[in-house]
Amino acid sequence: MNTPTAADTVAFEVRDGIAWVTFSRPDKRNCMSPQLNRDMLRVISDLEFRDDVGVLVLTGEGSAWSAGMDLKEYFRDSEALGLQGVRQSQREAYAWWSRLRWYQKVTIAMVNGWCFGGAYGPLFACDLAICSDDAQFGLSEINWGILPGGGATKVAAELMPMRKAMYHALLGENLTGREAAECGLVNESVPADKLRARVVEVANKLLKKNWETLKATKDAMRRVREMTYDNAEDYLIRAQEALNWHDKSDGRHLGMQQFLDDKSYKPGLGEYDKTKSAR
Repeated sequence: MNTPTAADTVAFEVRDGIAWVTFSRPDKRNCMSPQLNRDMLRVISDLEFRDDVGVLVLTGEGSAWSAGMDLKEYFRDSEALGLQGVRQSQREAYAWWSRLRWYQKVTIAMVNGWCFGGAYGPLFACDLAICSDDAQFGLSEINWGILPGGGATKVAAELMPMRKAMYHALLGENLTGREAAECGLVNESVPADKLRARVVEVANKLLKKNWETLKATKDAMRRVREMTYDNAEDYLIRAQEALNWHDKSDGRHLGMQQFLDDKSYKPGLGEYDKTKSAR
């Protein structure tokens, strides 16, 4: 583990193809300050193109994933600097969330505790999300006089059924991990003592896939949500053509060879063996 210094707020380690990136402000329930946002952008940028990283997992130290934005440092202190200070803090936060949405590797949010307000930004930015049953999800902004900003309202409306999202935002009541899974905020919820093992299991499945295809697929899933059917159809045709040229491993032909000629795998039951070379 790369242990943070007194000035750092993010820790990370790379193990067996998985980069474990950790919010590291446990005394503040990992709420996001301008310093944390700067540290996070630096860390994920450094990891993005490393050959020993295939999957990035974002988690939190201690009892929280992230309690959202630091009310003092992100809001009060930034507002004291005027519009320039506010805009700078916003840009530092949105910059790493945007980087994570279009990251070169598949990303998983491992939500091990509180996930509040502004934390919905990186939650949505991760491709997959798995939480513990005892996690707590909340849009508490209504309780202190602001709307769920920083994309949080968009995240709730995007991932949850409309009536549930509206109730969640208007009442400010928390959701448990299981409730969050039922509402679509996360893929699944598991007992806390099984959370890391489940995330490792999913990550290891991803590590067996063709990396170029994973990147193309995750981008396609995000892009087509905002397209008409006809536009999405055309985009996907062009994206596949680009992938055919961009994938230096020639995975498409290798997979077909193993299925059609070698009879060594069935696409509906698993992935082709990317460690073998095409003949």
